[in-house]
Amino acid sequence: MIKVYHSPGTRSMRICWLLEELRLPYTVELVPFSPSRKPFAQPSPFGKVPVIEDGELTLCESGAILEYLLERYGNGRLAPAPNTPLRGPFLQWVHYAEATAVQPLGDIAGHSLFKPEAERIPAVVADARIRAAAALQVVEDALDGRDYLLGSEFSGADIMMGYTLLSAQWWGLLTEDFPSLRRYFARLEARPAFQKAAVS
Repeated sequence: MIKVYHSPGTRSMRICWLLEELRLPYTVELVPFSPSRKPFAQPSPFGKVPVIEDGELTLCESGAILEYLLERYGNGRLAPAPNTPLRGPFLQWVHYAEATAVQPLGDIAGHSLFKPEAERIPAVVADARIRAAAALQVVEDALDGRDYLLGSEFSGADIMMGYTLLSAQWWGLLTEDFPSLRRYFARLEARPAFQKAAVS
């Protein structure tokens, strides 16, 4: 059975959400998350979350875990097949959610919450909010006339983006300037698998 090292409120929510959507059995090892001045210091394999153990495989990075689980257990669900027209956009949004859109949110968190007060730099937060808004605008534009990132069908890319938008909401960035994003996030929040993962 798949084991997920999970800290509530972190990226590991993506993996619990995915497993709920796929209705795969899994167990959770709760990891008490605490910001550390030493990288990779969480009490889990690799010192971070999420991490999964699946048989002899131990794997970190939420995007890699999502792709692995969909490839191994998805049976064609939640991801376009390789060499089909939507495969490229699917991969783009899976990686955009983590590599681009969530990065400035991490800077906001670091300089608003995680770093000691004396080390927080307000200018970093201000710059990160500008970068976050620009990244969210790309998604806002892509969602024009669409229910989900790939069109009318929900996919794993929406799981990746959903956590990013949850983080953006925490920091007050899902403003009325992003009406399509707000409607999209409301659709994601309404999914039972999202709701279960969000409280686990």
